[in-house]
Amino acid sequence: MTHLETSADIDWIACELIEQVPGKVSGRPVVRGTRILPDPIVNSYDLGDSLEEIHEGFPSLSVAQIKRLIEFAHTQRARQ
Repeated sequence: MTHLETSADIDWIACELIEQVPGKVSGRPVVRGTRILPDPIVNSYDLGDSLEEIHEGFPSLSVAQIKRLIEFAHTQRARQ
């Protein structure tokens, strides 16, 4: 079974695309200006979805934003 990392493994607040607002999605880290959690984006990519497929699922995000979230998560994991 594939193990997927969670936000507990990643310091999302260090990413410029992320905000954490009390009362918004229970105070969990979300993509700035949205209610989108970053983990499902990264997990989809890690499970083999392409950037274009992920963008279809999250059309309010640009491909550049999606790519940055993935790069950030992978960099954070490499440091652990």
